[in-house]
Amino acid sequence: MKLPRRQFLHLAAGAAALPAVSGIASAQAYPSRPVRWIVATTPGSTADAVARPMGQWLSERLGQPFIIEHRPGAGVNLGTEAVVRAPPDGCTLLLVNPANAINATLYEKLNFNFIRDIAPVAGIIRAPFVMLVNPMFPARTLPEFIVYAKAHPGTINFASGGIGFATHVAGELFKAMTGVNMVHVPHRNQAPAMTDLLGGQVQVMFDPVVSSIGHIQGGKLRPLAVTTSTRSDALPDIPTVGEFVAGYEASAWFGVGAPKSTPAEIVDKLNKEVNAALDDPKMKARLADLGGVALPQSPAEFGKLIADETEKWAKVIRAANIKAE
Repeated sequence: MKLPRRQFLHLAAGAAALPAVSGIASAQAYPSRPVRWIVATTPGSTADAVARPMGQWLSERLGQPFIIEHRPGAGVNLGTEAVVRAPPDGCTLLLVNPANAINATLYEKLNFNFIRDIAPVAGIIRAPFVMLVNPMFPARTLPEFIVYAKAHPGTINFASGGIGFATHVAGELFKAMTGVNMVHVPHRNQAPAMTDLLGGQVQVMFDPVVSSIGHIQGGKLRPLAVTTSTRSDALPDIPTVGEFVAGYEASAWFGVGAPKSTPAEIVDKLNKEVNAALDDPKMKARLADLGGVALPQSPAEFGKLIADETEKWAKVIRAANIKAE
């Protein structure tokens, strides 16, 4: 049967609109069951402290539990792969962090390509590391530290939570941009590294503000600088590294990712809700307690952050010849 042109165009237009209508309907119904939010670190970590209040907010707003599921192992790669392999229905999410950007180069063989296989959803927080020294160390300021380090090459030990940790590559970037020669001393995680710094076995460390501020306030550690491009509200009197080393920046950042091919309508709905949470004074206060600031972004902006960080740390890892354990 030959349809009149007007009727054909009307039916074609209706058919073309079906995917959009279907997408809107799926977004309106989302989530229809509990959502697993995979945090690829151990309970009690900074990542955990970021995910829990946001998960509670999303549970209350969207009417389904957002269950924090810890999947540590292989430098966050186990948890990340679990999300990569999950159905793209928005019911399995990933807490994205700098390790995802670092691991893209640190590990020679991964079973996934993070930028290709994870859809960026939303940013949550950006927080500085703070460069710390034991109070017995002779330098009291960052310029004094650089002068001392150059006069005593290879004698300063800097601790980190492990090879390829963000706190490790932050130190390697500092070495490269200042020309100082420090010896890296990796630990199982940040806690034993902090113990060695407090005990004087190592002299310097880059550490998240939230886990070091108590030692700073108690006079047990001396902060030299924070690593973000702007000063931290948690340590307003402490300068940035960039005030003395032009262009230096390193930070902890966290956000939400989903399996690739997750419908754009679901990504956009999650993005809207996360950004609404970041505008809430109580959530801002929680993030400030972690030493950070809200990171409201569109999915495209968060994707650019991930890509930029991946490229940045790739250069550092290759220049320092860092290999995964």
